Amino acid sequence: MPTLIDLIRHGEPVGGHRYRGHRDDPLSEKGWSQMRAAVGEDCPWDRIMSSPLKRCAEFAHELSQRYGRPLQLDERLKEISFGAWEGSTAAEVREREPEAFRRFYEDPVRHTPPGAEPFLDFRDRVIAAWEELLNRHGGEHVLVVAHAGTMRMMIRYVLGMPLETVFRIHVPNAGISRIQVGGEGPRERLQLLFHGANLPA
Repeated sequence: MPTLIDLIRHGEPVGGHRYRGHRDDPLSEKGWSQMRAAVGEDCPWDRIMSSPLKRCAEFAHELSQRYGRPLQLDERLKEISFGAWEGSTAAEVREREPEAFRRFYEDPVRHTPPGAEPFLDFRDRVIAAWEELLNRHGGEHVLVVAHAGTMRMMIRYVLGMPLETVFRIHVPNAGISRIQVGGEGPRERLQLLFHGANLPA
């Protein structure tokens, strides 16, 4: 049986769009609505894994309790730490540090924000979580509740994209991406089935 991994980004947090990284802001009312609408009344998953940050974990806990699915929180699924940029909006950083802002998106490996988590360290912990998930839960359908950066890193890894191109992947709030691992033919062994959507009917 193939393994299905559904990745869902948290909804809008309190305070709207800004660099949060490890800041632990909860979901706003809009964010809760986005998450519930994305999932609907279905729960096709065998288990749920989540970042421990509130904007992910609180919804994951609600889903786990509602449908009786096991829930595991994993520190490795947290967003990258943005260091000195945390709490600021992209517009504020662009105005305050235009060159640093440009360099980060062009080459995040060499130009992370001041005090931020090194990009290669972020990659390594996310991919370690991905590989362990596959090793432990092969043949299952798993929901991972995480962050834009975490999802980008996993999707980039699956598609074999260069690390420097990771920001070309747009991840909307409450968007779901499905990855299939293992299948009968070579084309089916590793596929991104859909991205940035709600659950299919």
